[in-house]
Amino acid sequence: MAIKKNTPARTAEILRILNETYPNVECALHHSNAWELLVATILSAQCTDVRVNMVTPGLFAKYPTIQDFATVRQEVLANDIRSTGFFNNKAKSVIGAANKILNDFGGKIPQTLEELITVPGAARKTANVVLGTAFGIASGIVVDTHVQRIANRLNLTKNADPVKIEQDLVKIIPRDHWIQFSHQLIHFGRGICVARKPKCAECPMNSLCSAPDKIA
Repeated sequence: MAIKKNTPARTAEILRILNETYPNVECALHHSNAWELLVATILSAQCTDVRVNMVTPGLFAKYPTIQDFATVRQEVLANDIRSTGFFNNKAKSVIGAANKILNDFGGKIPQTLEELITVPGAARKTANVVLGTAFGIASGIVVDTHVQRIANRLNLTKNADPVKIEQDLVKIIPRDHWIQFSHQLIHFGRGICVARKPKCAECPMNSLCSAPDKIA
């Protein structure tokens, strides 16, 4: 099977299909404000969004403010989030984030990438999630495992490193689609182009795909 070369027309068709298939898709992490989204995104590392969404309602009820998170003992918070995995590191990051935001940003989530990545637990991916979803700021393209895998399958990148993948994607995806693109690919990866057994026969992008493990 010949690898389908990517062109501006092919990228436009991929975006058209995604818009048609997932017209109103949103972030899968439940939250009611930017702080809650930041915490949920930190907890989602090496954990499913479904599990995080099971943990956060009780967590935010127990700690309703940033100040509450800043003052909780690490071992207590770690126990509260134990089921999300890597709970000690995540507890340390969340408490550190709360203190950083209170002390350096007046209790408000910073709205620039440069500032947000100085917050503990908020690397580039997390910062892009928060800026895009909470504030509508297209600071970059979120590259999670689904975006990484599907971008390669669709020949939108040849890189494996998330930072390099993002650099490739922002060159070909219009900026006004950066935020939606990530959400759409994540849902596409969970529902159709699943990792273990992609549903190629029902995939709306079947004709655009030449992945080596494509199922005829």
